[in-house]
Amino acid sequence: MTNPTETKTSAAVTYQFPTDFWWGTASSATQMEGAAFEGGKGLNIWDYWYMQQPNRFFNGVSATEASNFYHLYEQDIALMKELGHNTFRFSISWSRLFPEGVGEVNEEAITFYNNVINCLIDHDIEPFINLYHFDMPMALQDRGGWESRDVVDAYVQFAKTCFELFGDRVMTWFTHNEPIVPVEGGYLYDFHYPNVVDFKRAVQVAYHSILSSALAIQAYRKQGQPGQIGIILNLTPSYPRSQHPADLKASRLADAIFNRSFLDPSVLGTFPKELIDVLQEQGAMPEMQPGDLDLIRANTIDLLGINYYQPRRVKAKASLPNPDAPFLPENLFDFYEMPGRKMNPYRGWEIYEQGVYDILINLKDNYGNIPCFISENGMGVEGEERYRDTDGSVQDDYRIDFIREHLKWTHRALEEGANVKGYHLWTFMDNWSWSNAYKNRYGFVGVDLATQERTVKKSGHWFKQVITNHGFTE
Repeated sequence: MTNPTETKTSAAVTYQFPTDFWWGTASSATQMEGAAFEGGKGLNIWDYWYMQQPNRFFNGVSATEASNFYHLYEQDIALMKELGHNTFRFSISWSRLFPEGVGEVNEEAITFYNNVINCLIDHDIEPFINLYHFDMPMALQDRGGWESRDVVDAYVQFAKTCFELFGDRVMTWFTHNEPIVPVEGGYLYDFHYPNVVDFKRAVQVAYHSILSSALAIQAYRKQGQPGQIGIILNLTPSYPRSQHPADLKASRLADAIFNRSFLDPSVLGTFPKELIDVLQEQGAMPEMQPGDLDLIRANTIDLLGINYYQPRRVKAKASLPNPDAPFLPENLFDFYEMPGRKMNPYRGWEIYEQGVYDILINLKDNYGNIPCFISENGMGVEGEERYRDTDGSVQDDYRIDFIREHLKWTHRALEEGANVKGYHLWTFMDNWSWSNAYKNRYGFVGVDLATQERTVKKSGHWFKQVITNHGFTE
């Protein structure tokens, strides 16, 4: 990768990125494809949960149609090309390829994903494929989901099949997207199915997710595949309220639980001592088999995807938790709201652009400067239609400002030697967002849900210029 440069004049500053930088967007199957009951696809946990509790989803909107990429992928990929993409990350729906999670492969799914991959390549857009993005096949959830070692084995077979089917053309793979989220949502905080609140079960889910990633990496390399394989983690820097020892300890514990729990085994092949101490104190060590830890140690990633949206700010615990309540990570610390913080009021998240720099420098200094890229960054806004102009295009200057400021800090990390290779926005077009459905819009391209018409937002045109110019000037 060529070196970045920053050119300064008295009037302007130019942030120049390498000519081979990865520019694009990220998506997932459940959130984008639609056609939830078409093409031989089996049920996943989102299809099932909506059937049981549609009230848990904003405005009662399901992922059944989503953004209809399943039927409109050709025009969507042509639009990606028009907007300058050189890379695009999407996921393969496990329950579309294997309707029962295991067993017979769905030929219609093979055709669909082959068509998408070939269409991307025909438009000079490199496909990045992620294998698991929160969408457990319901048939496997009924067998315990990630709590089950059998499901780990089923996942590895799914991964092997994907490598065999598509590995001749796809050179960049990821085992999981944000694996901590199904742990938090499904087994701690009740915002994903199966809505369990149980720390020990959550730990087992996390452990099996890590193990499945290592096993998939092992399988990829045993097949002699020519590309690279990694994992995508939502890294949320844990900032202490102060430099008081108790606050510093709180931030280290939060970091070990929410970041290093997956980062350390994925990159270093080890687990943080602070995390192991907590698990032992809580009697929550996962069930393991002989040889597991050696396997995890031997099968670390080639490439790290970094999803960054917000910081995590913590402080020392102010009062003892209820001893009769379920143990949760915040039994060990309190969350802290920094006075004067900048906010995205629609999502309820703090905007702290320096966080992306802090992540990249941490990777440089403590994780061997592993090759990485910003695999997700973005701003969800509710009610964007009020910013439409007479042509129907959303004038989302707030999104341009958000991206620009994060790119500035990414550029600074590049200048200081961080091995960051690209930037992907979440997401290309407005898509369905789990229990929030279409409450907040994230895309460069607006989607009219009634007609499925696509309209490029101001940010999409701006991003094309950034790509064309390998940077921007201000």
